[in-house]
Amino acid sequence: MSNLFPCLWFKSEAEEALRYYVSIIRNSSMENVHRAGEVGPFSKDAVISVTAILDGQRVLALNGNPQFQFSPATSLVALCDTQAEIDDYWDKLGAGGQTMACGWLTDKYGVTWQVAPRIFPKLWSGDQASTDRVMSTMMGMVKLDIAGLQKAFDGQ
Repeated sequence: MSNLFPCLWFKSEAEEALRYYVSIIRNSSMENVHRAGEVGPFSKDAVISVTAILDGQRVLALNGNPQFQFSPATSLVALCDTQAEIDDYWDKLGAGGQTMACGWLTDKYGVTWQVAPRIFPKLWSGDQASTDRVMSTMMGMVKLDIAGLQKAFDGQ
């Protein structure tokens, strides 16, 4: 496992959020919940940080304070093999959040996700005309549709 991993700063929902992601994302598990002791700014037994493995990627979640907030400038990418997988992640991660164009959504905790097909590199690897068709098609989508993107790539 890589020594490089994201840290997500939550107001107070770190454990709840990672348990939620583990329940949605395949091949995921909780790793560690770190609670406060007698020393520090947290009350005894309060959750300070949580780590989980999300589809093989370690993620650290920290309970900070409302001083810092998430923004779409940083997002997590969920690559999907099938449209059913895109639909499932889209519905579950988007529940209580907000959808955006081009396969982006913000979940109920404020974390931004890109829910995209795994074939994206292939769709961007054609000539300029096919790339332009894919881009034009994608710009008209909210949730990404693999078949529609493939048709654009193929010129249909």
